[in-house]
Amino acid sequence: MSGDELADALALANGHRAAPRTGRTGPGGPGEREHRTGHHDWTAARAAAARAGAERRPEPATVPLADALGHRLAEPLDALTDLPAFDTSAMDGWAVSGPGPWTLAAPPDGSREDARDEPSGGPHGLLAGHGAPAPLPDGHAVRIATGARIPPGTTAVLRSEHGEVRGRRLRAPRAPQHGADIRPRAQECRRGDRLLAAGAPVTPAVLGLAAAAGWDELPVLRRPRAEVLVLGDELLPSGLPEGGRIRDALGPMVGPWLEAAGAEVTATRRLGDDADALLAALAGTTADLVVTTGGTACGPVDHVRPALHRLGADLLVDGVAVRPGHPMLLARLPGGAHLVGLPGNPLAAVSGLLTLAEPLLRTPPRTDSGGPGPAGPLPTAPLLGAVQGHPRDTRLVPVVQDDRGARPLNFSGPAMLRGIAAADALAAVPPGGGSAGSAVPLLRLPWA
Repeated sequence: MSGDELADALALANGHRAAPRTGRTGPGGPGEREHRTGHHDWTAARAAAARAGAERRPEPATVPLADALGHRLAEPLDALTDLPAFDTSAMDGWAVSGPGPWTLAAPPDGSREDARDEPSGGPHGLLAGHGAPAPLPDGHAVRIATGARIPPGTTAVLRSEHGEVRGRRLRAPRAPQHGADIRPRAQECRRGDRLLAAGAPVTPAVLGLAAAAGWDELPVLRRPRAEVLVLGDELLPSGLPEGGRIRDALGPMVGPWLEAAGAEVTATRRLGDDADALLAALAGTTADLVVTTGGTACGPVDHVRPALHRLGADLLVDGVAVRPGHPMLLARLPGGAHLVGLPGNPLAAVSGLLTLAEPLLRTPPRTDSGGPGPAGPLPTAPLLGAVQGHPRDTRLVPVVQDDRGARPLNFSGPAMLRGIAAADALAAVPPGGGSAGSAVPLLRLPWA
């Protein structure tokens, strides 16, 4: 982050925290403040949300591997065993001792190999999961399966396709190199090696690594609990629009989006335009993050800012110089939970999710044992077509990215979802617009 961006971020966070207590956003106040510093204000808003994420103090817990997905590690992940724990075969074939040809050792089941055996068939030999095998004398070979323990005295594994059995003799056009196709003990790690740092997200691959390294349970920082409050009497939960009312597009979308960003969504509730119900919901929430949809502007039924004023919340971000979505906000409730207020227009709400909610959720919290820092700068790509910009604000435009760049999509109005449904990113077009070929930051969508 540049010095100017850091200054903007600090000004944004420090200058607005006391706003609700002064009545600037409460009943009778002048309402939403206009931001006119362009791209830096949008960047500063994301920085403020990331700082709020870093300040979280999530609940630590030890959970079974099956329940750990999506959380972050509360402690470093160290190997509890060597990996592999013993020398193993990397291929199906024969464990051989010396340069060959080799005399075939009798398989453990007492059966015999002869010229009728195909390299891929015949007696089983040494299999994965069996105990320690007997030593292999010099000049001998024994059939072995992938993952089986290597007998003491083995110099290499000869692959099945490279050997020929005649009677009790195994021959190969050339002897394998010493150690070929043997995975030596501790090739991947030794017991006690640091595999992952505290704060690392628990992905499916991490679950596999933890299991291989001997873990049955993991110490994790539980995912932040999120609650979605859908506001607006005009919204229908089902059916076709009628009587001036429209379908609720955000209720079905926001919860899964937050889940993809790392939250555990505990409820999605529809409150309509009931100011008292909203106030009670905010005052009584047990979530770490509350996300509201609609009600962030200054109309007669926009109750989010008045509710925050009555609660004495700290307003960390009060509007962002971005289109669509400029009435979005970020607040800290008295109990410590955060609130992200999304505008009611669907694409404007997506803008709020990517500008405020995702940086807050994806920033690793600070832990006593450390952890990764905030994410680096956004990736960039050249625009494959010119994009008209706003004269003062950043504009977020749905795009499809390929190896040439980012192609802007149609249907990018604040009330439209058709463009974002086909997109894999939003391009952050600076004030004034972007010409074809100009590089712009990209906000990747969670499923892209």
